[in-house]
Amino acid sequence: MKPPVTVKCPTCQKPVVWSSEQVYRPFCSERCRLIDLGQWESEGYAVPVNRPPGEKADDE
Repeated sequence: MKPPVTVKCPTCQKPVVWSSEQVYRPFCSERCRLIDLGQWESEGYAVPVNRPPGEKADDE
């Protein structure tokens, strides 16, 4: 029998067993899930955009 797959919580780095019983996966808890959601909401995470020279951004 294979050992259970374990991943690190993206927020606190605690080990999390990857199974259907873990309702917050890949997070270890609702708290870590909400912290991550807050980062997205406050634009703490962003996808970098490389524009060709001379092209203006939409907000300019």
